[in-house]
Amino acid sequence: MAEEAILGYLEKNPEISDSGRFADEFGLDHNEVVNVIKSLNGFRYVDAEDIKMEKWVLTNEGETYTATGSPEMQLFLAIPPEGIPREELQKKLGPSIFKIGCAQAAKNKWVEMGKQMISRKVHHVEDKVKNLLLQIKDGKEIYDEDVKALKARKLIVSQTWKGYLVRRGSNYAPRRKKVATDLTRENLQRGDWRELEFKEYNFNAKGQPLLCGHLHPLLKVRQQIKNIFRQMGFEEMPTNNYVESSFWNFDALFQPQQHPARDAHDTFFLKAPSTTRELPEDYVERVKQVHETGGYGSKGYGYNWKREEANKNLLRTHTTAVTSRMLYMLAQKPFAPKKYFSIDRVFRNEAVDRTHLAEFHQIEGLICGQGLTLGDLIGVLYDFFSRLGMSKLRFKPAYNPYTEPSMEIFSYHEGFKKWVEVGNSGMFRPEMLLPMGFPEDARIIAWGLSLERPTMIMYGVDNIRDLFGHKVDLSLVKKNPICRLGIEARSE
Repeated sequence: MAEEAILGYLEKNPEISDSGRFADEFGLDHNEVVNVIKSLNGFRYVDAEDIKMEKWVLTNEGETYTATGSPEMQLFLAIPPEGIPREELQKKLGPSIFKIGCAQAAKNKWVEMGKQMISRKVHHVEDKVKNLLLQIKDGKEIYDEDVKALKARKLIVSQTWKGYLVRRGSNYAPRRKKVATDLTRENLQRGDWRELEFKEYNFNAKGQPLLCGHLHPLLKVRQQIKNIFRQMGFEEMPTNNYVESSFWNFDALFQPQQHPARDAHDTFFLKAPSTTRELPEDYVERVKQVHETGGYGSKGYGYNWKREEANKNLLRTHTTAVTSRMLYMLAQKPFAPKKYFSIDRVFRNEAVDRTHLAEFHQIEGLICGQGLTLGDLIGVLYDFFSRLGMSKLRFKPAYNPYTEPSMEIFSYHEGFKKWVEVGNSGMFRPEMLLPMGFPEDARIIAWGLSLERPTMIMYGVDNIRDLFGHKVDLSLVKKNPICRLGIEARSE
């Protein structure tokens, strides 16, 4: 309908000077007319030029006054010839209309404002404000001083109107020709391909989006962190055993059996199989001894260590369980310096909220050598975290059963303008290393952090459940940008 009207009008007239007026004259929706003009312009049936006009439109308050009258007029009509007490008039009109009406009516010298009474000063008045608003609503022009007055009272606002001036194009025709989009077998057989007019290729047009897989933000950040570890010369530890025994998860790490982390409220224990089948017995005996009576310069914990507690199977609560296995295997060979890392899932029986899940990812790095000190650990941490974009670090003393000394790691976040905890670190204790078979001068420094927290900061995610879990919006996965590693990059 709109296309026929436009092409038909241009057949008899040189141009359409205003697409808005054209739409009004022919009873068409202007948005539909604009879409048709854009289509015809693309095929050069018409040449279209943008038109922009500023016009005044009524605000919601202005629309109200076109029906009820201006506040000053409402106030004037509410005053009887003998006058009316202030309080009664305010109650009659309401606080807002009374306040505006008093100010404008007094300015127009319509009323006498006494301390107790309000009375009329004139017999008849004209509601100029209402009349001006109706004129603007009908598209009529008014004087500049009246525009300024209405604008100052916030009864009208400026609005930009966009339309088109339309003339015949180089391919103009009273009716659009149907162009062929495909050369078919039938066209070739009939020979009518010689008369066909084919649609031009639009090389700027986008094709259909491909149905393909997308990397989750966690996977992208995980790969970036793996690359950092490899650049620093680290080897990846195998992390494919989610089910672990309490021995490797707790006991081998010199964590006492009465520790709160072993409670069912903090750890997921398995019902079947409930216990592990085999452990290295000679090493188990040394771990039992160091727990009960100490050794290697330690007094131990002084309790009766129970094998049945160590045999319990669980979902690993930290990837340090992977580390304990790896270090035991390393201790059975001639000592050699090593660098290891791991990134994988861990499980804790926590209440789910915006910052905690029962399942999350843990990143862990360790360096095994001789003569390593706390200074070496701090230097490595500065190197590692600076590659993540976190160059401002602070360290706070902390307690871990399997590291001494231990430090919490804090980084200054430019976006939050505060220091945030980003990880934990320390040097593995002799009570853990020497029972494994390491020489006395062996030193192992290690640190760990979550994968979710830096990812949430990098991608601006406030709730961890929006990043990881069954409620994740798939559009986040499909449309998220390639992340530039750097916590401080989101300082805007």
